Amino acid sequence: MLTTGVLTWPGTQRAQAAPTVFVHPGVTVSRAQLDFARAEVLAGAQPWKGAYDQMMASPYASLSRTPKPRAVVECGPYSDPNYGCTDEREDAIAAYTDALAWYITRDDRYAKKAIELMDAWSAMLTNHTNSNAPLQTAWAGASWAKAAELIKYTYTGTWSNAGRFATLLRNVYLAKVVNGSNSNGNWELTMMEAAVGISVFLEDKASYDSAMARFRTRTAAYVYLSSDGDVPKTVPSQNLNTRDKIIAYWQGQSTFVTGLTQETCRDFVHTGYGISAVSHVAETSRIQGQDLYGSDVGERLRQALGFQSKYELGAAVPSWLCGGSVKRGLGPITEVGYNALHNRLGIAMANTRTLTERNRPAGTNNLFVAWETLTDGDNPN
Repeated sequence: MLTTGVLTWPGTQRAQAAPTVFVHPGVTVSRAQLDFARAEVLAGAQPWKGAYDQMMASPYASLSRTPKPRAVVECGPYSDPNYGCTDEREDAIAAYTDALAWYITRDDRYAKKAIELMDAWSAMLTNHTNSNAPLQTAWAGASWAKAAELIKYTYTGTWSNAGRFATLLRNVYLAKVVNGSNSNGNWELTMMEAAVGISVFLEDKASYDSAMARFRTRTAAYVYLSSDGDVPKTVPSQNLNTRDKIIAYWQGQSTFVTGLTQETCRDFVHTGYGISAVSHVAETSRIQGQDLYGSDVGERLRQALGFQSKYELGAAVPSWLCGGSVKRGLGPITEVGYNALHNRLGIAMANTRTLTERNRPAGTNNLFVAWETLTDGDNPN
């Protein structure tokens, strides 16, 4: 039997407690970050102007978009069946896109379009069903929280149904994600991203604390560090209490090296989801006044980005890693972590830098990641 637990990084405090007073806007992006991005776009500076143009040229920024809400969104494995899954995720990304467009342009039409999308869904949606419901709820919930946060706390007009949308976030989204999942790690990490973001918007300290504690445990079980011991740490509720069980859960990988993730040998797409969620929660925590980048979370994020970036860039895969081959496709997920760790903290991250700059402007994965070159690219705030 193996004894596992969560690593407490030497010399750092476990940043779980909610702030005394929540900072708004404060879900993955702060007012200072937004002001920096806006100034750079208006000055025509790169890469921000190119990232802005990319966003505004996307269908998500269309002022003629018609929301497609429904009462029940049903999502099976890999969104099959897909009853409202794509519509919900894309309307949520569109609301966030419109909120960003409002902030940069100060054109009321974008804020009103974001409100139209949020109001349409809060008037109808009651539940998510089928096997992918928790993940679907997380993906859409993460984007809705960012959109709602920007509109509520930066728009100078009125949003008369803001309370109804808050109720939707609490009853339909937060309730589905806050207790986590024992599936692959990207599920629970994204669920905690949504839970943390919604908790900030709702100013719910209890759910923020719960989500942050679960996030810390899952992050330690998702990215391996050599200091963890011979095998990765685990989530206690999963009962991965033998080496064989852990190897099976880690996609058959039996050699553990720093920066490897639980899903590296599955594919880089899902690995990217997990890494992205780690960076988003860390960034929200920083904005709320508690820095996770100086904790084991930051070290795991740094190592995961570097390890995956190396092979995403085309490095030869050794025979001991995933049987000698990996499935690339990390996605537009490096900007937040790279900016925090390299630009703010001064950590050299050569592979992550090369990949980040190659992928600019980072667009959207059409699930829950969007426009992060615009909001986070080389952003000092």
